[in-house]
Amino acid sequence: MSVPLDELPNWLPAWCLDHLGGEPADVLFRTQQVSMVFGLRLAGGRDVVVKARADDGRAGSCVAAQARLAERGFPCARPLTPVVGVGALAVHAEEFRPGGEVLHGDSPDTAVRCAEVFARLMAELAGVIVTPPLPNPPWVRWDETGSETWPAIDFLDGLDQTVVPEHIVEAAERTRERLLTAGLPCVLGHADFEAQNLRWQVRQVWAVHDWDSLAWQPEAALVGAASGSFASAGPPTLAPIESSEAFLVAYQGFRGRVFTPVEMEIAWAASVWMAAYNAREMALCGGPPAGGDALRAQAAERLRRANA
Repeated sequence: MSVPLDELPNWLPAWCLDHLGGEPADVLFRTQQVSMVFGLRLAGGRDVVVKARADDGRAGSCVAAQARLAERGFPCARPLTPVVGVGALAVHAEEFRPGGEVLHGDSPDTAVRCAEVFARLMAELAGVIVTPPLPNPPWVRWDETGSETWPAIDFLDGLDQTVVPEHIVEAAERTRERLLTAGLPCVLGHADFEAQNLRWQVRQVWAVHDWDSLAWQPEAALVGAASGSFASAGPPTLAPIESSEAFLVAYQGFRGRVFTPVEMEIAWAASVWMAAYNAREMALCGGPPAGGDALRAQAAERLRRANA
């Protein structure tokens, strides 16, 4: 969505001048979900992207990890600045990396293509040392302290919880219990590996976006979450079981190691918990029910595989 220059936040032009050497001359796009994202053409003609989000202490680690991967040639935008505090916001800039197409579909073949990218991503991150980006994004924050099923999020918790179908709550409760007893070490990984966050050129991945969503969870859990979410090209959905299975098998092959039985259970549990989190949010906010419907159809088998 494009916006006029005079509708940009008041702090942004001076920030760009101070940290990028020029004020915005044109707005290429603006989006807002968890972060505010501005595509800008600066005076002088350089195109950049500026991201701003509530400063919860995570952004510095996420941007540092993104920078390491960009330096190594991984297909992602290169950060142009470190994270800078602007009031209650954490702000940084990165290069504008346009182009490529979203890969649509949820077939096993598509799952294998995505698993190869995720395996490469996780292998690269294994060599990156940063402070863990905590708290984790809420859709993989099953380990938040407390006894509640869901992480505390004011804008969701204040809504009418009775609209959330019981099968969603039950799936989350059962998989959260399984995930909390895993006893697996945490690693750095991408926790929002969805079709809408990847761009492809023919059969090669061109860009992986949304590095704000790095997390600190067991590898198997991160892989499991990705195996369920990889096909989401808009509102969140849940891939078919056979496609998640293809993703998990392919990932192990590309990484050159076989998951233990416990890791496989945790992978399946994480796929359910993330789907339940997203389905709950859609139910509370009046979003499309596709993810909740897919979870209802698949829950019994996924829970069986999770030993939950």
